Amino acid sequence: MSAPEVTPAGRRPGITLRSRPADVVELAAVRDRVQVLKALARRRGLQLPDLGHVVANASTLVLGVRPERWLLITPPEAPGTAADTWQSACVGCGIAVDLSSALTALEVAGPEVRALLARGCRLDLDPGAFPSGLAAATIMAQVPVILAALTAGVLLLTPASTARHFREWLSAAAQPFGLLPDGDATVAPVSADALT
Repeated sequence: MSAPEVTPAGRRPGITLRSRPADVVELAAVRDRVQVLKALARRRGLQLPDLGHVVANASTLVLGVRPERWLLITPPEAPGTAADTWQSACVGCGIAVDLSSALTALEVAGPEVRALLARGCRLDLDPGAFPSGLAAATIMAQVPVILAALTAGVLLLTPASTARHFREWLSAAAQPFGLLPDGDATVAPVSADALT
């Protein structure tokens, strides 16, 4: 489904596109140790969500987008710090891999953000089908993307190697919706209050 070139009554509600500095750590359970890893995460103040869901914990967003694997998205620290902390804690039940340099985090927001993303997304992004708190992996603009529906918009994780192309596609696709002049600026790191 393609979004209209002009929004209803000529209204241009505005879309913001922001870079979100973040550390991204993938936690993966080893063998049959999923419950042990989940218990460890709970002791550390994190809930590991079911597949396809997002959970906000303190200063961390946790995305369940692959079976028995979770992405932890936190404000940036010194390179490798978050992964090292988790790798030390997960010995015997899981593996922590730092994906901070491999993935770029972007956030798009605005009243027509789902119509914008529908221009290149294979998922049904209607709020009834993909409400806040859900996450999925898909292809957009011929690029792999992980989407997390948040209250204020949609968080997008894409490979750093294709992030420039994807960002340019988002900027071009947002023009009919009114890409806000300040919308293409880097802002504060991603935070867990995005689901509230």
